[in-house]
Amino acid sequence: MISDSLPLFDGLPKADIPWGRRLVLASGSPRRRQLLVAAGYEFEILPASDAAECGMCSRETAPELVARYTFRKAADVAKKVTARFSDAMILAADTVASCHGQILGKPVDVDHAREMLTMLSGNPHDVYSGVCLWDAPTSRCTVDVVRTQLVMTPLTPEMLEEHLESMRWEGKAGAFGFQDGNEWLSIVGGGSPSNVVGLPMERLTELLESFDSIAETVDIGGAKYDRLAD
Repeated sequence: MISDSLPLFDGLPKADIPWGRRLVLASGSPRRRQLLVAAGYEFEILPASDAAECGMCSRETAPELVARYTFRKAADVAKKVTARFSDAMILAADTVASCHGQILGKPVDVDHAREMLTMLSGNPHDVYSGVCLWDAPTSRCTVDVVRTQLVMTPLTPEMLEEHLESMRWEGKAGAFGFQDGNEWLSIVGGGSPSNVVGLPMERLTELLESFDSIAETVDIGGAKYDRLAD
């Protein structure tokens, strides 16, 4: 369970949902849910199917990957909301870490988590989160990607094993969570802590406020996304 007393949950920005739409989170992530609650949003939860997060192109960069996955999650949920939430503004997100050009998603087991953390130990790395807002009534959407740079202090064998035994690595890109209060993680250059957790709240506010002017119409029947948003 994430502590809601952490500083990163204080003073989170919030914007009105365009046209009074009902916000629907296309994710079962407890971290994204808690960020939205802390900011004061009211929303429904309708997770995207697992199939929306599959397939990686050999030359795909981390920003391209999260943009594509995020779009696919929103499109997947958009196909489900017609009857249930006809007035939905769908919010989808996807997060990965990247170190030395290698994309680090969620570890599949403890050995995979150990491999990731060993790579990250003592090294700077990036966390990328894709964000997609999709307006169900008009089939208009916008996608953006936010980058936050982190640095991890060198991990001793004891620190590594304690983290692995705690199981805090489960379900987290790069096998770590900034929100877990690990003192061996720090943000470089004033980046967004909420982005590291999985949903860049500052950028979400900007996208909601400018949605009408930046959103593009998409064909939900053959929806695909093969480029980053401008």
